[in-house]
Amino acid sequence: MKILLGIQGTGNGHISRSRELLKYLAKKAEVDVLVSGRHHEVDMEIEVKYELDGLGFMFGKRGGIDYWKSIRYMSPYKLLSDIYKLPVDEYDLVISDFEPITAWASKLKGKPYMCVSHQSSFLSPKIPRPDHKNRFQQFVMQWYAPGSNSIGLHFKEYDDFIYTPIIREEIRNIDVKNSGHYTVYLPSYDERYIIENLKKIDVPWEIFSKHYKGEPFTENNVTVYQVENSRFVKSLSSCDGLLCNAGFETPAEALYLGKKLMVIPMKNQYEQECNAEALKGLGIAVINEIGQDFHSNLSDWINSSYVYQANYQNNLPEIVDHILDFQLISEGAS
Repeated sequence: MKILLGIQGTGNGHISRSRELLKYLAKKAEVDVLVSGRHHEVDMEIEVKYELDGLGFMFGKRGGIDYWKSIRYMSPYKLLSDIYKLPVDEYDLVISDFEPITAWASKLKGKPYMCVSHQSSFLSPKIPRPDHKNRFQQFVMQWYAPGSNSIGLHFKEYDDFIYTPIIREEIRNIDVKNSGHYTVYLPSYDERYIIENLKKIDVPWEIFSKHYKGEPFTENNVTVYQVENSRFVKSLSSCDGLLCNAGFETPAEALYLGKKLMVIPMKNQYEQECNAEALKGLGIAVINEIGQDFHSNLSDWINSSYVYQANYQNNLPEIVDHILDFQLISEGAS
């Protein structure tokens, strides 16, 4: 069996998760990999057959997406050309982890394909959502990499097609301890802005900045690093708590490791608003912005001892079986 795996390359979570999926999938099939988008810091560590520009987003520096910069770097003609030229007919099955080129090429050419992603869980009405519904952004998520045959991933199994997070082997095998510092990963904020707010709270902070490129430096009680996987994993595994955006993979890893967690959803990002709602249901501290009450909320969180210990089992064998069962059904129907 020959499979094409499409990975969204904007951000680090999709790549980290897909690397783990590939370890199991490659035992059962021949797998080629496509990555679209180049805004990530983790090493692929796998052979990539197709590396394309895709349709990604650029992080801003004050808590949200830089939409103007994202639009400026978009090339609709190139995107459509890549969709048209992608040889999906050479494969028995196409899998998309929120990757638009593989999803749209398969949809337009009538090729069986499956979506495996956190975003796929939004097909279920059962996942937590805030009271205010953003139907436009929900539509964009479903349009971006469309697919009705889906495996969703979320903090809990909210529906029958939703699995708990894929935790990478590196995190499962790490030595966990508490060294007294707090780890910070807020890619939608500039490190200077974060430093000015955190140095007022007298605990050691380790910031990992998507915008900073250089040697680590320390200012007062705050140390700043550029994003690098091994150093971040070491910091996360030994921290007292994690302050991060309300994404998916990073909070899930913190929950698995039994770390205190506080999240700040990115501005005008409905997916993260929904994630924040789900995390609230687990008792996790959520604040909407670095604003007037930030320091008092942060102090309350630091003084709290609450931890949600997630028992996330290795579900990859089950997920791969689900994928292969879908392929057999699709083959029988054709």
